[in-house]
Amino acid sequence: MKTANKQSGGFHLPFLQGVLPIDASRIPTELIAGLTLAALAIPEVMGYTKIAGTPVIFGLYTILIPMALFALFGSSRHLVVGADSATAAILAAGLVGLAATGSDEYVALAAVLAFMAAGFLILARIIGLGFMADFLSRTVLIGFLTGVGLQVALGEIAGMLGLKGGGHGTLEKIWNDLQQIEQVNIYALAVALSVLVVIVGSKKLSKKIPGALIAVIGAIVISWALDLKTHVHVLGAVPSGLPHIGLPEVKWSWELISKLVPTAIAMFVVILAQSAATSRAYAARYNERFSEDTDLVGLGLANIGAGLSGTFVVNGSPTKTQMVDSAGGRSQLSLLFTALIVLLVLLFLTGPLAYMPEAVLSAVVFLIGIDLIDIKGMRSIFEQRRSEFWVALITALMVVFVGVEQGIILAIVLSLIDHTRRGYRPKNAVMVPSESGLLHAQPVDTRAEAVPGLLIYRFTHSMYYANAEQLSEQITDLINNAEPPLRWFCLDASAVDDIDYSAAETLRSIFATLKDKGIRLVVAQVMDDVKAESRYKLRQLFGEDAFYDTLDDVMKDYRQQTGAATG
Repeated sequence: MKTANKQSGGFHLPFLQGVLPIDASRIPTELIAGLTLAALAIPEVMGYTKIAGTPVIFGLYTILIPMALFALFGSSRHLVVGADSATAAILAAGLVGLAATGSDEYVALAAVLAFMAAGFLILARIIGLGFMADFLSRTVLIGFLTGVGLQVALGEIAGMLGLKGGGHGTLEKIWNDLQQIEQVNIYALAVALSVLVVIVGSKKLSKKIPGALIAVIGAIVISWALDLKTHVHVLGAVPSGLPHIGLPEVKWSWELISKLVPTAIAMFVVILAQSAATSRAYAARYNERFSEDTDLVGLGLANIGAGLSGTFVVNGSPTKTQMVDSAGGRSQLSLLFTALIVLLVLLFLTGPLAYMPEAVLSAVVFLIGIDLIDIKGMRSIFEQRRSEFWVALITALMVVFVGVEQGIILAIVLSLIDHTRRGYRPKNAVMVPSESGLLHAQPVDTRAEAVPGLLIYRFTHSMYYANAEQLSEQITDLINNAEPPLRWFCLDASAVDDIDYSAAETLRSIFATLKDKGIRLVVAQVMDDVKAESRYKLRQLFGEDAFYDTLDDVMKDYRQQTGAATG
């Protein structure tokens, strides 16, 4: 299992974390996964160039140098980095009015944005924003991937039916598909169904059979032999050649940078959130760990590679990650194989891609989307934690009907709300001895005393402004309704790892209330970090003798000082 290094304070460039150790027996499977990704991602990223507004060949460049750089310097063993629809759309919207779509100036500005996004990613690593991924719980990750799967699958229906399609959101796409249903292309439908049969059938026989790869190669051969381009849309001619390495040729100025900053920030947010969500989802699936900080460095270097090779911004891709995962890839070695294959394709094999029917890609991506839909996980959440199921469902629906980036932001917000809700009303307890003499927790509303006149109250969360009122209310209720009346009140602080200003003021007020009623306040099992905190001067207020190491010490001292019965 990989270990995360996010606790390290220094900034360094870890190397090959997503590749090593290499299991020699898995190399053939990783190679097949790399081949599969290349076969599926090449036409897909060319489609993204239409969204981004760049020439087709630049799509291939996104899965050459950038992909290799992340494979070498990233931490996640599963995350696939390449062109992405969300960042491509942001790019196109951000460059409107700055340059003619597809022009040399436009392409240069796209490369500048890749550099700027890289700068924000590396800055985020330096100031430690990688922790944001910690706020994506497994619940919202299941909802996130399920939503992505639904969005992807529904978006490919038009392509499989040979329809023109259109629209931006999922609902608009479905509506356009229904409006055009009478225009179904029988040839495209037959191609798509054949691809689905080959892929699904091969999985039924053995998961080791690269069904998607077989389907793609078979479709290209059949399309060439039967001249299918007369009946269905095919990818068409793809130019060959390697990218030019160098800085983009633009007229650098602060005015230009200021115009591009909002677009670069929007890209950065999507890259940070979507990549972290995808890495976290697959790490959870395989019970692995990864370093968000290391991935930020890898993503930054990948986008520097994109800028140097003249292409547009790259991002962690849920669909490409699922492609590799479905093909059996379990490390970044698959991506290195993909980059090598793309290199060979750029040099020698762009010709055959021209014969691929677009319906083939739609069918393959449709199945990828279906694989992402985690019905089993959603059902498990529903059965075990109903409130978290609604969080997962809302996240999935947001991704489907609003967008991936909005779904991720909502996922983070919902996770924070869920965390805050638990801390806002923690389940506190009173501690009482069992028949064996060992202390155990009971609900606060029992108001049970550990020894007549001594009540031990355990607060089960850090004390901060949101739960300080609950702390005050519960203690007030306990002291006012104690039977017999209290002589000592013990605050068990074993679960309190922090106290903020508001909570400290509440403790001062509680101390004063107890003192007025003639009840002694004592505190037990204070954590060392909290004990060392002197700014609130609570130790001076309560008195040094009010602090005990254990609850047994509290009970023993109470009996000695009050003469309470030992039974």
